[in-house]
Amino acid sequence: MHVHVVGNACVDTIFRVGRFPGAGETLNASSYADGLGGKGANQAIAAARTGAAVTFWTALGKDRAGTWIRSRLDRELSDLEAIEFDLPSDRSTIVIEAGGENFIVSGVACSGAFDPIAQTALARRIAFDDIVVCQGNLPGAAIDACLRAAQENGARTVLNASPIDAAALPDLRLAQVLVVNQSEAKALTGQGDMAAAAGALAAKGAGTVVITLGAEGCLVLGPNQAGPLRLPAPRVEALDTSGAGDVFCGCLAGGLAQGMSLTSALKFALAAAAIAVTRPGTLISCPSASEMAALINQTELS
Repeated sequence: MHVHVVGNACVDTIFRVGRFPGAGETLNASSYADGLGGKGANQAIAAARTGAAVTFWTALGKDRAGTWIRSRLDRELSDLEAIEFDLPSDRSTIVIEAGGENFIVSGVACSGAFDPIAQTALARRIAFDDIVVCQGNLPGAAIDACLRAAQENGARTVLNASPIDAAALPDLRLAQVLVVNQSEAKALTGQGDMAAAAGALAAKGAGTVVITLGAEGCLVLGPNQAGPLRLPAPRVEALDTSGAGDVFCGCLAGGLAQGMSLTSALKFALAAAAIAVTRPGTLISCPSASEMAALINQTELS
């Protein structure tokens, strides 16, 4: 079973501050650094570290940043399909406050121009029972085309609807597994109660709805469940929550690709994300391949 992750790769610039600035306020960061990021890249690498066979489909600029991104992706992934545009490579600025919370602003010129079905061999490479994972950085029509091609080829679909573009939302009916966090669930449904939000997302056509709840774990509502099930997260002291959602999604796909049940894959993903939040950074906080193997073993024995 093969995992196809379709999404963005970018340069992350991370600033650490004692608190978030107010409107019009300038703060000096205690530290700052560049690193490899992008929801697509993060999820592809997390999935690959689980031991799953992964292909990452992305778009890069024909610039110095694009060369730098490609070199780092090549270190992590054995199957990289990256096309190049005469556009600036994607970038994100991540601001992290002392309690570990963050906000992110992204420039996505390459992702905005990326049409994987029209511009790559993705549709021909998807096989029966593969898993196709998409996020919200690509245009809604491009995401829909990827998920539709996956379903036509008998593959499973996982949609992490983040970030949300209210003007061009993906078709949730194409998502066999939909993953969102609490703020995204509220934005998509108008519901503040997460159980109600899960029900509303299911009513919009999503197959299985997974709402991540930060330190409280996740809530999952499948098509045959009478009500949502809550799965707890391991208790840890969070240092930096940036990237934890991507670790969760990548590990969920990787666990499913290796034959785990949905519940076991979710427990594994929660355990991996719990490790990630105890470390600084986005991709660099992702558990290593050896740590993933230990987590998988623990999950299968539990």
